[in-house]
Amino acid sequence: MQTTLLYGKGTLSVNVPDHSRIIEPYHLDGLQEEKQAVLEALRHPIGLPPLAELVKSTDKVAIVISDITRPTPNEKLVPWILEELPHVPKENVVIINGTGTHRDQTEEEFIQMLGKSVVDSVRVINHHCHSNDELVKVGHSQFGCDVYLNKEYVEADFRIVTGFIEPHFFAGFSGGPKGIMPGIAGIETILTFHNARMIGDPLATWGNMVDNPLQDMTREVNRMCKPHFMLNVTLNKSKEITQVFAGELFEAHDQGCAFTKQHAMIPVERRFDVVITSNSGYPLDQNLYQAVKGMSAAHKIVKEGGTIICASECSDGIPNHGNYAEILQMRKTPHEILDMINDESFKKFDQWQVQKQAVIQVWADVYLYSSLADEDVEKAMLKTSHDIEVTLEQLKEKYGDKMTVAVLPLGPLTIPYVNEE
Repeated sequence: MQTTLLYGKGTLSVNVPDHSRIIEPYHLDGLQEEKQAVLEALRHPIGLPPLAELVKSTDKVAIVISDITRPTPNEKLVPWILEELPHVPKENVVIINGTGTHRDQTEEEFIQMLGKSVVDSVRVINHHCHSNDELVKVGHSQFGCDVYLNKEYVEADFRIVTGFIEPHFFAGFSGGPKGIMPGIAGIETILTFHNARMIGDPLATWGNMVDNPLQDMTREVNRMCKPHFMLNVTLNKSKEITQVFAGELFEAHDQGCAFTKQHAMIPVERRFDVVITSNSGYPLDQNLYQAVKGMSAAHKIVKEGGTIICASECSDGIPNHGNYAEILQMRKTPHEILDMINDESFKKFDQWQVQKQAVIQVWADVYLYSSLADEDVEKAMLKTSHDIEVTLEQLKEKYGDKMTVAVLPLGPLTIPYVNEE
C-alpha cells in the first residue's frame, strides 16, 4: 500500500504493509471565499464589536504575528486586517514578529510572510527576548517569575494578535494567547514557561486545556497585558483556511480549540510497533528542533520499546542557532539528558525541546529520514533512515511478520490517542 507524507515543500511516497493504519484528520475543504470569511469575522467578532469600530484613527496599533516556522497565512490575514482599518495611518502601525527564542527573520523572509506592499508601507520588527531595552515588566507570575513583554506591544493603544490553531505538544493547543506568551515575552519569562517541571507535567500535553500549567501560565500572562483583538484560523493539509475565529482572546480561542479537537484528534484502539510520521512539511519541518513535534505525535500511539520513523526535511539544519544542538551534546544518552534537565540548577533556553525529545527516546527508538548528514543525526542520538521502506523491512527482524504499523502522513496536524488512556 502506498501512502504520501508531507515533506519539505513537496511530498514523499512510501510503500507500507497493506495492514498499516493510516491516521489523518477528518478532511475539511478550504473555505471558497477565504477573504470574505475573514472580513466577516472581523466585522462580526466573538464577544466584541467590529474591529473597525474598536480602533480609533489616532491609535498606535501593534499587530503580533507568528514567525516563519509557523504556517499562519499572514500574507493574507495582515493585509485584510489593514483593509479594515483604512482610517489608521500606516505610520501608526507596527507589526511584531513573535520569534519567542527563535532567530530573526530577514527582509526577504518578511516579504515572503507578509507580502511586499505590507513590508514597504508598514514598520515590521523582530522580537528580541534577550534585549532588555526592548522589554517592559508587566507583572509577576504565580509560576515564579517576573513577566516581561515586548515594549512596543505593551505601549500600543490597540493590540492585535494573529495565529493559527492546531494541537500543541505541551500547551494543549497553539494560537490564541501563545502568540503573546511566549511569542513576544522576555527570556526569563520564557524559561519559566518551559522549565522542566512545567514541561514534565503529565497534563502538559496534546489537546488538553484543563489544569495544563502551560496554558494556565500563557493565559495569566495575557491577562496582564491583553490583546484587544484576536484573529486566528484553522488550516487543512494544503494550508488552506478552513475556519476563522476572531474577537475576544479567550472566548474566540476556546471556540477554535473545540473546533480543532473535533477534526484533528483521532482515537485509536491500540498502540503500534512502528509509527511513521512526517512533521507536516514546510515550514514546520525546516529543522530538527521543530521535528520533535512529529515525534511527539507518534509517541502517543507507539508501543514502549517500539520504533518511530520521522520524515522531516530539516532544510535549515539542526538549526545552528539556539541551544538545542549544544544541549543534546551535553550527555551521552537520553536518560542522562533527562537527569541533567530535571536538576533544578540547570537552566538553558531550548531545554524544553530536548526534554520532550529525550522522553520520547527513552520510550522508543527514533529514526530520522531527512537531508541532514548522518553525523548530525547521530549527535542527536537518533538513528538515520536513508530509505523508509528499507528501514521497515529491517524492523521486521525485530518485531516479526505481524509487525503493526501506523502512519501519520500529516504529522502533528493529526494527534492520535489510545482510547484506554
